[in-house]
Amino acid sequence: MSENDLIIADIGVIGAGPAGYSAAIYGVRAGLTVAVWTGPEPGGQLMTTNMVENFIGFPEGIMGPELMERSRQQVEHFGGQIINEIVTGIEPQDGEFLIKADKRPGKVKAVIIATGAVARWLGTESEAKFRGRGISACATCDGFFFKGKKVTVVGAGDVAMEDAMTLAKYADSVVVLVRGTEESMKASKIMQDRAKQNPKIKFMFNSEIEEFLGDQFLQSIRIKNNVSGEMQEMPMDGVFMAIGHKPNTDMVKGLVEIDEGGWIKVKGTQTSVPGIFAAGDVADKVYRQAITSAGTGCMALLDAKKWLEHK
Repeated sequence: MSENDLIIADIGVIGAGPAGYSAAIYGVRAGLTVAVWTGPEPGGQLMTTNMVENFIGFPEGIMGPELMERSRQQVEHFGGQIINEIVTGIEPQDGEFLIKADKRPGKVKAVIIATGAVARWLGTESEAKFRGRGISACATCDGFFFKGKKVTVVGAGDVAMEDAMTLAKYADSVVVLVRGTEESMKASKIMQDRAKQNPKIKFMFNSEIEEFLGDQFLQSIRIKNNVSGEMQEMPMDGVFMAIGHKPNTDMVKGLVEIDEGGWIKVKGTQTSVPGIFAAGDVADKVYRQAITSAGTGCMALLDAKKWLEHK
């Protein structure tokens, strides 16, 4: 492939969620040429979020897909290039970086990885039907919508305990479903104790969801007891998954340093490879909010710009 076949840009952004779009907007407004490879899910996790009410500037809230479409339009308005293709790899080459893609590869001077992370789901057919319609993986984002409702948290770690306590501020009742025994829980004792002391929170051990039931929105769940095999149906307005997230870092394994959980290691936003930066959930295992991702996208671009100026 010749140089003429490549997309040439100062900055290559991999990923098109809040972090990637934010980086691109700051880049083109700074006078840099920016190309954004969207990946398999342009818009990221917000594409499955109905109403976003905690992103500043939208007092009435905004639908997740609309927020991402506006972000895309903003990138293009200022002259950024959007490439609807999956990046298969990044290769350092002659002081620059080759962005590998089947149809529209590129060559850039610096890279911002903003490929995000995905929640781990149970993987059942009925679960997919109700995502965004009663099933969520973000208690901080969506807990407010379940005021006075009955909700379930699936998980046994510290995040599940935190989610249960967050939801207890809004919901009438919170059931924590744990696949194993009480003794097998991964949550720290202090977090377990805090959750157990909350009168709204109840635990069901040796239990897992077999099926999600409802019409347009979730109405009930079918639960299996893993010891007795007994099944029971329980009316439920919402289910929150707290069984972990998987950062989308397969593409850069062996290129940049990654921690034991799969997240990219960064200092600020700089990865272990000079000229490659990371923003958003791909490097953030703590906050995982749209607005924090957008903030780190800005940070990554400013870091990349400074790096290019001193290169």
